[in-house]
Amino acid sequence: MKIEQIYTGCLAEAAYYITSGGEAAIIDPLREVDPYLHKAKKDGVAIRYIFETHFHADFVSGHVELSERSGAPIVYGPTAVTDFPAHIATDGEVFRIGECTIEVLHTPGHTPESSTYLLRDEQSNPYCIFTGDTLFIGDVGRPDLAQQGELTERDMAGSLYDSLHSKILNLPDEVIVYPAHGAGSACGKNMSKETFDTLGNQKKVNYALRAGSREQFIDEVTSGILPPPQYFAKNAFINKTGYDNLQEVYEKGLQPLKPADFEAQANAVSALVIDTRDPQVFAKGFVPRSVNIGLNGQFAPWVGALITDLRQPLLLVTDPGKEEETITRLARVGYDNTIGYLEGGIAAWTAAGKEIDTIESVSAAEFAQQAQTGGVFTLDVRKPGEYESGHLDFTLSRPLDYLNDWMPGIDKEKTYYIHCAGGYRSMIAASILRSRGVENVIDVAGGYAAIKTTELPRSGEACQTS
Repeated sequence: MKIEQIYTGCLAEAAYYITSGGEAAIIDPLREVDPYLHKAKKDGVAIRYIFETHFHADFVSGHVELSERSGAPIVYGPTAVTDFPAHIATDGEVFRIGECTIEVLHTPGHTPESSTYLLRDEQSNPYCIFTGDTLFIGDVGRPDLAQQGELTERDMAGSLYDSLHSKILNLPDEVIVYPAHGAGSACGKNMSKETFDTLGNQKKVNYALRAGSREQFIDEVTSGILPPPQYFAKNAFINKTGYDNLQEVYEKGLQPLKPADFEAQANAVSALVIDTRDPQVFAKGFVPRSVNIGLNGQFAPWVGALITDLRQPLLLVTDPGKEEETITRLARVGYDNTIGYLEGGIAAWTAAGKEIDTIESVSAAEFAQQAQTGGVFTLDVRKPGEYESGHLDFTLSRPLDYLNDWMPGIDKEKTYYIHCAGGYRSMIAASILRSRGVENVIDVAGGYAAIKTTELPRSGEACQTS
């Protein structure tokens, strides 16, 4: 028996590849399925089943294409309804993988169909559980994503408590917990950076499992939940109904365009230009009205949080050789409408004599000097929890996650300094504001990490606050 956790850091997502006795199972696969097929071919095993723990909201799973290409059936837990062929398992149903078995434990709460898969080893001993979004390391799944009918998030949290206590916590302490996500995912609020643990240790350290009563569990799990990113419901719908073959997405998107053609395409279909280069490189010169979302950060989740239309035509500016990776990462969250990329990158655009825009980026020290003079409007685009843990007294909390909500309150005539924790999110915000007509935006390089080491006025001295 072999279990491989395939962890994708930019999505904080874990898929699993299990082999035994010449057979394999895949749990919660990513959109691109070639890696699983290559692993199975290399190991000389046949993919027997594709298990889905639930309808994922934060990424598009590869279940449909993997099933078509491998011939393996897709398995969901009880109550799931799909628009494609799938085996809807019953609670307690057992599937054999070589010398091992996988048992379905229906664990509703995060979503109604959520299921945990219990793997028993060759001796039929409970070895590990694949918990999806039911149980994380340090947390449990948020209960507010899949309310049905008159059920509230408190009702779903109650179901989650019942699932945990009737199906999971009575398993042996040495059972290994393999969740679908780790720290950085918006599917929970308190996830550990660790990606697996023993059930026994989670009973000791996981705040939700330590709740003294059902009511306390509900109170703790439902408090402090931020609204889900707007793309979550759309991805869950795609995972229920199906999607285009990824090869078709590549064929449409991997179209190299000369600067003139790139510009013509952008104008013809009102395409959004996404520039995936490093924020500070982007700031020094970019295609006007393009948006910077760096490929070296949590690229796909930020695209999903900020671009509201999955069908929005997209044009790309990337570092050389990063075009296919960018399209893949867009497709992981359902953005399949890339229509081309700038051949030769920004260097070709400049050589063609096309207009270049820039965003001023200042150091924390320069920001401090300017703050002393007054008239400074500063936007802190970190998450509310980050802001509450420490911030400059005169800054306005404007979380990047909700930019589309607070953007109407921006005065296009004012000058705004923008910072986040380290500089990645602030450039996203600055580029979006610039693309929407706010000319005077200034990025604070290094973000709050750099600002904390610089002496700045307290309690808003010499600074404007609104």
